[in-house]
Amino acid sequence: MHAQDMDALHLALVETLGEDCVSVDTSVADAHAGDWSDAPRMRPRMTLLPRTPEDVARALRVLAQHRQAVVVQGGLTGLAGGATPQAGEVALSLARVNAIESFDRIGGTLTVQAGLPLEQLQTFVEEEGWFFPLDLGARGTCQIGGNAATNAGGNRVIRFGTMRDLILGLEVALPDGTVLSMMNRVTKNTTGVDLKQLFIGSEGTLGVITRLVLKLEPMPSAANTALCAVASFDDAARLLKSLRARLASLSSFELMWQDFMSAAMDIAHLKAPFGDAYPVYVLVETLGEADDDRLALERSLEQMLEEGIVQDVIIAQTIEHAKQLWAYREAVGELLSKLKPHAAFDIGIPMERMERFVEAVRTSLAARFPQQTHLFFGHLGDGNLHVLSGPYAAASDLLEVEERVYATVKEAQGCISAEHGIGVIKAPFLHYSRSEPEIELMRKLKTLLDPTGILNAGRVTK
Repeated sequence: MHAQDMDALHLALVETLGEDCVSVDTSVADAHAGDWSDAPRMRPRMTLLPRTPEDVARALRVLAQHRQAVVVQGGLTGLAGGATPQAGEVALSLARVNAIESFDRIGGTLTVQAGLPLEQLQTFVEEEGWFFPLDLGARGTCQIGGNAATNAGGNRVIRFGTMRDLILGLEVALPDGTVLSMMNRVTKNTTGVDLKQLFIGSEGTLGVITRLVLKLEPMPSAANTALCAVASFDDAARLLKSLRARLASLSSFELMWQDFMSAAMDIAHLKAPFGDAYPVYVLVETLGEADDDRLALERSLEQMLEEGIVQDVIIAQTIEHAKQLWAYREAVGELLSKLKPHAAFDIGIPMERMERFVEAVRTSLAARFPQQTHLFFGHLGDGNLHVLSGPYAAASDLLEVEERVYATVKEAQGCISAEHGIGVIKAPFLHYSRSEPEIELMRKLKTLLDPTGILNAGRVTK
């Protein structure tokens, strides 16, 4: 875009939004130059900071008229590069569009704007005796609109589902500025095609989510946490099946292989939880009634010990003790920093094929890259496996690792992204999970809703 055209765009946006909502300041641009991924940072041409959902739609209308490419930004906690500006793009931040609009305390629904941080939402409803189940390590920074745009998962999918399952209604600003209101507030609604599903998980490529109606759960009175040591993946799978049958309140089932556990203890300076080392560790959480749930968990794990499915177990006695058990799993943030430049995978693998997949990938990577660290962990209950491999000095090595892992994902009939999205980083590998007819249909939907191609271009599909 020529300087004259840029000046005209800037003037039009200032007239539409107000001067305080349009920034060309370099320090603001630097703050919006990238998300948490390894995608190369780039300053946006300007940064838009609208204050209302209506402002978002008005901004898009002006951008479409000027055919100006725009990247939508939430909390910038994404790991796939979807919110990192590309050359020549304007950044559209939802940070100020963050109001809680209405709360149905009887029906348990909450209407919010897209820029509301997840942790603020959680705190608000918990003070009112309700509970929003989605929980992520980035809870303090990530925004609820971004959670919807990427169909976030987190640790409690086994019981409550992904973000898709927690949304009743949406409002979306389309790329031409049209407002599409789908603010349904009831669970049962069979009035034609559920259009909101087009936008949940579409990573901002079809429209900008501006408002959401969320489904809440009654506030559980207690959480119970246990760390289990098991002799094999097969035993972990048997444990999961048994606990699902016995514990209606089972909310998390986190799997950590020995390599991950050792690395976590080392980097976070944690003590070994058991006297012996075991091949696999499982972190279990229940959310429900204090006495009943704890007794049910204790009895279930005692039975598993007697049957030899579990080799050893620690049940948290206090909230602080539970945090100590979760510290092993949450050391992943420090490991990600230590192993840079790394290849970090967020993949979905069918349960029956997960053990073979892990062994195949571990063997392949260890043989080809014996000097690197290769770690495995994940959410077993929903088939979401994470692989962390690094550090790698050469970009060609990183590419080879990605090709090896994604090719094995395809053989296992899994998916290359379970909860982080495709963004720009995984877009070249989308064919490992989606057929050409599927990708072509995605392109057609993109063209239908964004004919000028201004919105989050180059993300998901090339």
